[in-house]
Amino acid sequence: MTLKVYNTLTRKKEVFVPIEKGKVRMYVCGPTVYNYIHIGNARPAVVFDTARRYFEFRGYNVNYVSNFTDVDDRLIHASQERHQSVPEIANQFIKAFLADVGALNVKKATINPRATETMPEIIAFIGKLIDTGFAYAADGDVYYRTRKFKDYGKLSHQSVDDLKSGARIEIGENKEDPLDFALWKAAKPGEIKWASPWGEGRPGWHIECSAMVEKYLGETIDIHAGGTDLVFPHHENEIAQSEALHHCAMAHYWLHNGHIQINNEKMSKSIGNVILVHDLIKKYDPLVVRFFILTVQYRHPINFSDELLNDAVQAFGRLKTVFYNLDHRLKDFAGQTDGFDEKMESYRVRFIEAMDDDFNTANAISVLFDIAKDANIALQSADTKPALLFSYRQILFELSDVLGLKLEDQTESILDSDVEAMIEKREAARRDKQFALADVIRDQLKKAGIVLEDTPQGVRWKRGRE
Repeated sequence: MTLKVYNTLTRKKEVFVPIEKGKVRMYVCGPTVYNYIHIGNARPAVVFDTARRYFEFRGYNVNYVSNFTDVDDRLIHASQERHQSVPEIANQFIKAFLADVGALNVKKATINPRATETMPEIIAFIGKLIDTGFAYAADGDVYYRTRKFKDYGKLSHQSVDDLKSGARIEIGENKEDPLDFALWKAAKPGEIKWASPWGEGRPGWHIECSAMVEKYLGETIDIHAGGTDLVFPHHENEIAQSEALHHCAMAHYWLHNGHIQINNEKMSKSIGNVILVHDLIKKYDPLVVRFFILTVQYRHPINFSDELLNDAVQAFGRLKTVFYNLDHRLKDFAGQTDGFDEKMESYRVRFIEAMDDDFNTANAISVLFDIAKDANIALQSADTKPALLFSYRQILFELSDVLGLKLEDQTESILDSDVEAMIEKREAARRDKQFALADVIRDQLKKAGIVLEDTPQGVRWKRGRE
């Protein structure tokens, strides 16, 4: 089986061939940390984390770098509004970002470099571009000579002439050409700043990623990824900077995820429909949010609504219920579950085929539901051998884990003896047809945050989310 990925650069699916056998060097553009992330920011975090997990499942060692832009115009504006320093705001929202994506079960990056911690490399990179004639200083600013890079526009598939029509020179800019973009910005009074050969200032947005890729992954990497909104100008400018300096491809594969819409409308502050992950995961199980994001192949647009997310709650709940019922049934067969049913290999093959097709998580999730359906049939029969149930449990656990979906209930690993005793009292009351007493016990448990579920395999209980 061969993994194929859709390369934005060539606009086609290509067989993935790593630069170094068994290793993947991957860079994913991270957030500008001036506020909590919204659901649109969460999508690349989830989908490219899933791609990383799949590479690891296939035996690759993945060096996964994702940056934090911790100084730019929006951070400076937030600093002035809130009367806090730029580093204070950045630290606050880096912490919030890590908490939010951690709740979505996004693995920690190999490293999360910050722009402010990469300043020597950024300044050195700009200096080399000036030395080669691809950049020039003008009154404390430094600009990139866009027309000098002959392949400019190759990622977004636009010509320089097409781009020229929308380009302008703003007041205060000293560009040679409207198409030129800033590598270094001279500091305005009161702004955060660093010393440089061109005067005190700070880097432009695009240059930080070129410098970080070079520092942590090398001149050419396997995969550069991010949202489709980054294709132009951000990734286009990264290519221009890095390839002008290194005379080689910046990345072999460029991967971009599609937009998220809210109730079939573009997410926008002006409309007021921006949904913050910080708020969303207070209302919904974070793993349901992850599951929802993965139900659509990453390149396609995805529509978000409460109705669709509630559907995801039910769908993900069905997977968890089957997994729980397998666990519950297998408790009676400790030590009798040796062996692995050969039927499970067909599920694994179908799952790999789906993920090999440009990380098609939608089709991969369909395989999980087929496993759950067949496992449910097996659970209904008292004659099903424990080894088969164990095999269903193992394959469901293995493949859901590749998608970062935890099916096991984390709250059930530590049982409360008092809860168990109350459940037994309730069952005794029901057997004796003392239904009023049974209802009182259930209400007591509910007030204590214990949720009961009556299943064919017995009473299931769990603690409600805090």
